[in-house]
Order: sequence, then structure tokens, then C-alpha cells
Amino acid sequence: MASLKELKGRINSVKSTQKITKAKQMVAAAKLRKAQAAAESARPYASRLAEVMGSLAGKITVSDNSPKLLAGTGSDQVHLLVVANSDKGLCGAFNANIVKAARVKAQELEAQGKTVLFYLVGRKGRAVIKREYPKQIAKMFDTTDVRDPGFNEAEKVANELVAMYEDGQFDIAHLFYSKFRSALVQEPTSQQIIPVPAPKAAVAESDAVVEYEPDEEDILAALLPRYLRTQIFGALLENAASEQGASMTAMDNATRNAGDLINKLTIQYNRSRQAAITTELVEIIAGAEAL
Repeated sequence: MASLKELKGRINSVKSTQKITKAKQMVAAAKLRKAQAAAESARPYASRLAEVMGSLAGKITVSDNSPKLLAGTGSDQVHLLVVANSDKGLCGAFNANIVKAARVKAQELEAQGKTVLFYLVGRKGRAVIKREYPKQIAKMFDTTDVRDPGFNEAEKVANELVAMYEDGQFDIAHLFYSKFRSALVQEPTSQQIIPVPAPKAAVAESDAVVEYEPDEEDILAALLPRYLRTQIFGALLENAASEQGASMTAMDNATRNAGDLINKLTIQYNRSRQAAITTELVEIIAGAEAL
């Protein structure tokens, strides 16, 4: 049984931890509002760009002369899994869920006889993938020195992916990230980003005759890299909001658990103290009676 000194030390230690988790919860709640606003404000642009892409893609026939980002390589043997994680912990199962979705996809592809490579964004989640797929890490993009990964980082990732694609290092790329639903719900999401799936036009075509200058394929060739950067940028924003939401929820649970543990330890401390006092009284009375 723990001594009174040990119990008091544990209570003080848990109280210190509770202060840290409470402070982390408040910081995450403050950052969540900004990150959520950024993620939600980027969605309309991505949606409208997808509509434009769908309108243009519907006017051309995909052939060997089409942009490579749209036509593909003609093969689906080598798949690159782009796994976007955060650089910080204390956010519950946020990173673990993204990595789990990527591992499930990798296992499915390998079962089909496909070759799987990984492109890792962010520091968290690397250990698991490096342990299970040590020879299949194509590249790691470090965002440790970046406070809030944004469009510059998305552009660098997109440029590296396009360069790898043009060098023939992979045929299809899938992006894994966490889509923000609410502070309590973050949904691990997977989408194909290379070759760019031709989006469906969201707006019905009118009978008006539209002439493009330059032609549709030239416009698509210019828009496809921008569309890829937009998708990656949106994923980083969704990840940022999801990370703060998961962190706030995890720290709230940790604060509550710390409070419950403090109550239990306090009860145990009081009982042990009362037992010690009772024992001393019994010994004093017994000594007095012996005299």
C-alpha cells in the first residue's frame, strides 16, 4: 500500500498534468476557430474549379495527345500513397486513423499484385509506415519548421509529385488526409489525385455555343497542375482543422480523466490518513491502559 507521502506526490503530479491538458485544450479551441474558417473558405473555390474542370473535360476526348495528368500512363501497376499527417501529437487517434486508412489501401493493392510506394507528409505516422514498409518510402516531405503548412507547401508537394510522375516513378497517386466534419468528428479520406479524375460537370450545359481560346486541351493542361495544388492545399487545411478538433477533444477527455483520478487518489489519501490516525490512537490508549 502506498504511503501518505507517495499518495500526496501522485496527487500533485496529476494536478500538474491536468493544468497542462487544460491549457492545451484552450489553445486548441482557439486555433480551431481559425483553422475551421480557413478550411471552409477554401471549399467553394475547390468546388468551382472542379465544375470548370468538368465542363472542359466533357468537351474533349481523352487520347494519347491529352495532358498526361488527365490521360494517365496507360498502366496501373505502381501506386503512390501520399499520406498527410501532422507534426505534433496530443491529438488522439487523428494521425493513427490516417495511417490506418493508408495501410488498408496498401494491403488491398498488394493483394492485387500492385507495387505500393509511400510519399509521407508530416512527421507523425512515419514510424509505423517505415516499420512495415521500410523499402517502399519514395520520399518524405518535412513540415517541422513550418508553423502552419499552407499553399507554399502544397505547391512544393504538387511539384514534386508531378516531377516523379513525369519521370515514370508511379502510375497512380492516392491522397490520404482527414476531412473536418466537427470538433468531435474527423473523417479519414482517400482520393485519387494523379492522374486527375475527370470531374463531372456540376452545372448543366446550355445550348449556347462557346468558343475557347486557346482550345480546351490547352486550358486543361494549364488548369490540371493548379487543380492538383488546390486538392493538396485543401487537404492540408482540412488536416489542420481536424488536428485542432481532435486535440481539443483529446485534451478535454484527459482533463476529465485527471480530475477523476485526483478524486480517487484524494479519497485513498484520506482513508490512509484516517487509518494511520486510528492506529496511533489505539496504540496510545493501549499504552495508557497498560500503565
